[in-house]
Amino acid sequence: PFLVLATQNPIEQEGTYPLPEAQVDRFMLKVIVDYPQRAEEREIIERMTGSPLSEVRPVIDPQHILNARKIVGQIYVDDKIKDYVLDLVIATREPAEVGLEDLRNLISYGASPRASIFLIMAARAHAFLKGRGYVTPDDVKQLAPDILRHRVITTYEAEAQEVTSDEIVQRILDHVEVP
Repeated sequence: PFLVLATQNPIEQEGTYPLPEAQVDRFMLKVIVDYPQRAEEREIIERMTGSPLSEVRPVIDPQHILNARKIVGQIYVDDKIKDYVLDLVIATREPAEVGLEDLRNLISYGASPRASIFLIMAARAHAFLKGRGYVTPDDVKQLAPDILRHRVITTYEAEAQEVTSDEIVQRILDHVEVP
């Protein structure tokens, strides 16, 4: 098992180039990490400037991770949840079909089928972490912004109106009927 994390500095972009949408689409999540709270930053200071760094010790072995992945893959996803995921993703491509005509001119490209796959996979993992053997609509709703924000490509019109992909995703989540 392996994991790829990438960072994007929103301030300094000289010498860096944005990835093409097809490559960005391969990242499961785009998580926004804001500045830490005061107490958290104090802890960062203590850890990074105090005594020598703690020794890193494994907390789980690779076989346990593989076993957990198998269990996550068995988490039940009802057909209604799958349809809900499809409704959300298709709404990013054809917002007028779900009654969001005003979003049509704000979305240049909607989410790919990879978004549907990742929404189901992430919802299963979220249910697993919550100790459930089934996915709920709330699992999907909680993860949708992180999975969709980098897949909904806005138009110049949206940019001119200062409408972000996050706002578009939230409108879709607020509008699409939950099973």
